[in-house]
Amino acid sequence: MAGRYWLMKVEPTAYTIADLERDGVTGWEGVRNYKARNYLRDEIGPGDGVLFYQSNADPSGVAGLAEVVKGGYPDPTQFEKGHHYHDPQSARDAPRWYTVDVRFVERFRDVVSLAAIKENPKLRGMMVTRRGMRLSVQPVDTPHFDEVVRMARAT
Repeated sequence: MAGRYWLMKVEPTAYTIADLERDGVTGWEGVRNYKARNYLRDEIGPGDGVLFYQSNADPSGVAGLAEVVKGGYPDPTQFEKGHHYHDPQSARDAPRWYTVDVRFVERFRDVVSLAAIKENPKLRGMMVTRRGMRLSVQPVDTPHFDEVVRMARAT
């Protein structure tokens, strides 16, 4: 993977790394936070690496890797009446919400837990370790990305 690195959170009741492995490629839909939307729309692009993070899980943490294969485009779910992510205030000619497409790369044998990430001094400053940091899409520095991958492969 080349480019930038990101951590993308999802609850396992909605989608899992096993689902991505099965599907191969999926849209990262349903992001409804403006800061995260801006990353999806303006900064994330093909070739960027993704730490697939399962939140509200036992344990919460990084379950695998994905790669961005299509940069930001309007999230189609915002226009689907009756859909959980429908936004009646979003117009097709001025969409409010964006998504990217990611493809499966690797499923870790064991989740790199949030607790393990917080305990690792090499990961100090990583956005996900900050108290109250609930952003579902967040940038990850290259050394942090590499360290999480090293931790996963060391088990």
